[in-house]
Amino acid sequence: MKDMAGTADQPSGAPPNAPAAIELRGISKAFGPVQANKDITLKVAKGAIHGIIGENGAGKSTLMSILYGFYKADSGEILINGQPTEIPDSQAAIAAGIGMVFQHFKLVENFSVLENVVLGAEDGALLKPSLSKARKQLTQIAEEYEMNVDPDALIEDIGVGMQQRVEILKSLYRHADILILDEPTGVLTPAEADHLFRILRGLRDEGKTIILITHKLREIMEVTDTVSVMRRGEMTATVKTAETSPEQLAELMVGRKVLLRVDKKPAHPGATVLKVEDLRVVDEDKVERLRGISFEVRAGEILGIAGVAGNGQSEVLQVLGGITTATGSVQINGNEIDLTGKHSDGRSRRERGIAHVPEDRQRQGLIMDFAAWENMAFGYQWDPDYNHGLLMDNAGLKRETEGKMERFDVRPPHGHLAAKNFSGGNQQKIVLAREIERNPDLLLVGQPTRGVDIGAIEFIHQRIIELRDAGKAILLVSVELEEIMGMSDRIAVMFDGRIMGERLPAETNEGELGLLMAGITNDSGANEGAA
Repeated sequence: MKDMAGTADQPSGAPPNAPAAIELRGISKAFGPVQANKDITLKVAKGAIHGIIGENGAGKSTLMSILYGFYKADSGEILINGQPTEIPDSQAAIAAGIGMVFQHFKLVENFSVLENVVLGAEDGALLKPSLSKARKQLTQIAEEYEMNVDPDALIEDIGVGMQQRVEILKSLYRHADILILDEPTGVLTPAEADHLFRILRGLRDEGKTIILITHKLREIMEVTDTVSVMRRGEMTATVKTAETSPEQLAELMVGRKVLLRVDKKPAHPGATVLKVEDLRVVDEDKVERLRGISFEVRAGEILGIAGVAGNGQSEVLQVLGGITTATGSVQINGNEIDLTGKHSDGRSRRERGIAHVPEDRQRQGLIMDFAAWENMAFGYQWDPDYNHGLLMDNAGLKRETEGKMERFDVRPPHGHLAAKNFSGGNQQKIVLAREIERNPDLLLVGQPTRGVDIGAIEFIHQRIIELRDAGKAILLVSVELEEIMGMSDRIAVMFDGRIMGERLPAETNEGELGLLMAGITNDSGANEGAA
């Protein structure tokens, strides 16, 4: 494998001496004492799909923000198609032929597809002529790149896969020749991701240049021509995708060998710990988010819940964690728990042996301005072990925090630092250390590796498996199918507030799970109890 920082190979169809679509020379950017980008040189060939990977904090997003005009580099030069180009803002980037599709779409939900495409690119003060012109161009572009969408559909009425096509169409309508996509498959089903890759290949074959930022090595291997690796603000390698492997890329990202598969022995399930029957949740807008779901989790097993975000998985965790009220029946170790009364809160859940690693660690799992040692007591501050009369045993809690930070490899291991001063992966380790070391009967864990470095992913998976092997029941919610397949002993798939089916990992595949995630099933009993 070659290790060539900042070089690129021409795709097979490009003229041999054609200038790079993008060339970055000596790009540096600091935020105070933090050097986000350091002397980065990169070439991206015309008509290629170029992947950029790296751990959290490696500098990928900063570099792309400089290219798209969100940040100004402290030093360095940008060349577009061989010409030095100043990009002081996003309008300059668009004028230079650069479009960006963000991880969280920038669409107005109560506007139509056509209105969103035109928004910000109107021809004049009168909107009607712009819409008429755009409709014709949008139809041509959509047909050319097989991205057919209804121009009159409201954004709020179409799925996330279609919304992503609208974002791409917006860029193409603005004559973008270079597309930057930031984590584009995070909210897509496998089938939608496959369709996106077909679109990207079609764009590449038409001469467009694609930059793909993703943490999913499988996607890098599947769709890119070339991949660059960033570590600690520097560009460490650029290689042909066909000449590398996921294992080699992971090692380049982290600086050591990383186990990419989940290493676990077969489960030996015991007695039922969690039993859920006919669980229903209606939100404040009278929308039914959970439609009579039933399942159980036994001691010594992991039940994974798969599904595209927004299909009820979050509500399951919130009900079981004491955040949301519900109707139906939930039993822990054979004992009914309160779903609506004064004992339906998080404290009551913890007293019943339920620990909860929430999906959003920053909003629900941590108080970001509090020190790590204070966060170690978050949710357990009433525990007698932490209290001496009216006062908390701060000294004892700090000592306990030191041990937990060491066992969970939290870096830096300084309990006095505020949670906001740790990286995302280390914030997640703080939450996991707090919850797992309570020795719960049931661990609820949502998106355990969202936004987490590849090295930390390996560590987190190992700790969850260790808890399972200690005889604990684990309910895992993740939008990452690879994680669900690797971690789970059984898999339940949710769509539109229902459980569409249950599968064993060894007896299914991502294609079948993807159909279930889209609400397609041949199981006669899949919707039982969901009326």
